Amino acid sequence: MKVAFNVKLQEKDLYRFNIYQAYTGLQGWVSVILGILAFVMAKVTFGEKSFEYTFLYIAVGLLFWFYMPVSFWFRAKATLKTNEVLANELHYEVSEEQIHVTQNEESGELPWDAVYKIISNKNQILIYTNRINAYIIPMEQIGEQYAGFKEIAEKKLERFRLKLKA
Repeated sequence: MKVAFNVKLQEKDLYRFNIYQAYTGLQGWVSVILGILAFVMAKVTFGEKSFEYTFLYIAVGLLFWFYMPVSFWFRAKATLKTNEVLANELHYEVSEEQIHVTQNEESGELPWDAVYKIISNKNQILIYTNRINAYIIPMEQIGEQYAGFKEIAEKKLERFRLKLKA
């Protein structure tokens, strides 16, 4: 069995990947908790201390909650402008032997035993080669080929290395 499809990443795809990476790790949780603590402190200081303290806590809370998402958006835009590999279309052929990726004259193979894990959600499939780096496949671009991809992945990888949506 073989599944083939093309992928052209957009800014939103890189943005979603960066957000997923950040907020499923410690850094994301810490920023959310610190943002909440800053807003709690703003409520505690409101009326008790000068307005500057309350304003400062609100500003710090907003910084923790919005800095990372905004910076990820600008990073995704910049990455697609400067990285030709990510900006151009990739052709994937997924078989029971490997995942073959082609772009123009260049190609590469990813054997199934080199796949760290595969995660999918409603927006994308992430094929990790290690804890940080992943191939990003937007769901809207894989379309009907997802069922075949999922079937092959379930045959080739152990259950604990797969987190695929239905």
